[in-house]
Amino acid sequence: MGRLHLHLISDSTGETLENIAKAAIAQFDDVEVVRHFWPMVRSESHLDRIIGEVQASPGMILFTLVNGELRASLERRAAALNLPTVPALDAVTDALSRMLGQQAKARPGRQHQLDAAYFARVEAIQFTVAHDDGIGWENWEQADIVLAGVSRTSKTPTSIYLANRGFKTANIPIVPESPPPDALYNLRKPLVVGLTTGLDRLVQVRRNRLLSLNQAPETSYVDDERVKAELAYARRMFADNGWPVIDVTRRSIEETAAAVIKLVEDRSAI
Repeated sequence: MGRLHLHLISDSTGETLENIAKAAIAQFDDVEVVRHFWPMVRSESHLDRIIGEVQASPGMILFTLVNGELRASLERRAAALNLPTVPALDAVTDALSRMLGQQAKARPGRQHQLDAAYFARVEAIQFTVAHDDGIGWENWEQADIVLAGVSRTSKTPTSIYLANRGFKTANIPIVPESPPPDALYNLRKPLVVGLTTGLDRLVQVRRNRLLSLNQAPETSYVDDERVKAELAYARRMFADNGWPVIDVTRRSIEETAAAVIKLVEDRSAI
């Protein structure tokens, strides 16, 4: 296994830089990456302190700095240490500059300014947290998306991810013994999406859940025939109501959310 020190230096929160690093690292196997995170770097004195740490743990430097003098200083010092520097957004910004015929505005953290989209995302997160697991069904008409599925089909984490993308998302567990409220079948604004999964995977996920809670591992919650009936009940409900269905068996939360967003976009285009 290889080992790499990766220094992430940003003049803002560093969220964008961290996501870029995660996506790139995921492309490599058997590599231990030690990430050193340096956000809000906007002065030479701050950079002085960071360079000392970089020298102690040399490695690649990935950065987003818009201040020209600070960038030049970082690149000069890294070159003296024989360390590579990669400006994470330069290629995209340069391409946009050429296409748009204008220079980019060098403002640290510009992408995180408190605009309408930011407040809409905060509102979406608040709504989603308040409408998890079937709670607050009286307000579902205010949602953008309602996720339905049997227990342990990743409804809650998918909802939270969608909320971070600005979608007000409610979710409800489908339980044969406790049918959902009639409101679910009469929604007009939200897109209702059914989540399903493979029997074997669902049983295993549920078993792991019981073990994590120190509960008996053999209950009807993980009985094959019982779980199969639950899945069939949910699929029949989805089909009867014409709701789109996403199989999450081999999907990550991000992939499931992307599929849901595509359904929302397709619906808006009609």
